Amino acid sequence: MSARKTIGIIGMGLMGQAFAERLRGAGFSVAGWDRDATRCADATSADDVLARCDRVLVSLPDSYVVRDVLRAASVRDGQIILDTSTGDPDHGVALGAELAKHGALYLDATISGSSAQVLKGEVTVMAGGDEQAFQKCADIFAAFARDAVRAGECGSGAKMKLVTNLVLGLNRAALAEGLTLASRLDLDLNLALDILMRGMGYSRIMDTKGEKMIARDFTPQAKLSQHLKDVRLMLAATDKPLPLSETHRDLLEKAEALGCGQLDNSAIIRAYD
Repeated sequence: MSARKTIGIIGMGLMGQAFAERLRGAGFSVAGWDRDATRCADATSADDVLARCDRVLVSLPDSYVVRDVLRAASVRDGQIILDTSTGDPDHGVALGAELAKHGALYLDATISGSSAQVLKGEVTVMAGGDEQAFQKCADIFAAFARDAVRAGECGSGAKMKLVTNLVLGLNRAALAEGLTLASRLDLDLNLALDILMRGMGYSRIMDTKGEKMIARDFTPQAKLSQHLKDVRLMLAATDKPLPLSETHRDLLEKAEALGCGQLDNSAIIRAYD
């Protein structure tokens, strides 16, 4: 298939695999690579992905890994790099400038939603970067997202992701604390969740994490340690206090210390055990 019709993916973890499934379902070919050789079925290296594809999705753990992988690889003129990782906005700005020296365009195309929601096409893309590059990737976004918004210049997508993840994470922590209180008051947890979902306290996080918390089913859709990394980025992004996020960080660190780091982020409820 053509380089435009073949979409590259660097990073084939939970999110990368979900992107691949949705893209193939939309008629694209996928060339995917991961540093973990057991996940690499479509390409032999990051360079192989970049050589074969005009548009490449990057889905890696943090800004440092993204920088190291792309610096070691060969981007080229006219190529569009879509960085879906949740990272430091300043790193996104610097990386965009660095890639521009090679003629490549960079979008920090962050995702609001989990890998499970990518598989359902229910996520929102929040992108920072060149307007034309954003428009040229509309067909990619349509393959796995319900909506795609350009938030501004490079770094804006990463900034918006921190804002959305702050609210999302606090909703998740509030649900965990509410269900913990219900348990301590000897209420039926399924009934409590049902009533919460009917009332003014409802949030969409109840749809995706409520039953997982009650069943203690922490099969990962998005890992707890990844969200802890995001919360630390939020706190580092401003010199003003974010008191709820500081408490949230402490809860996540407690859950991580209990061995929940690689479990689903709904495992924050373990911090109350």
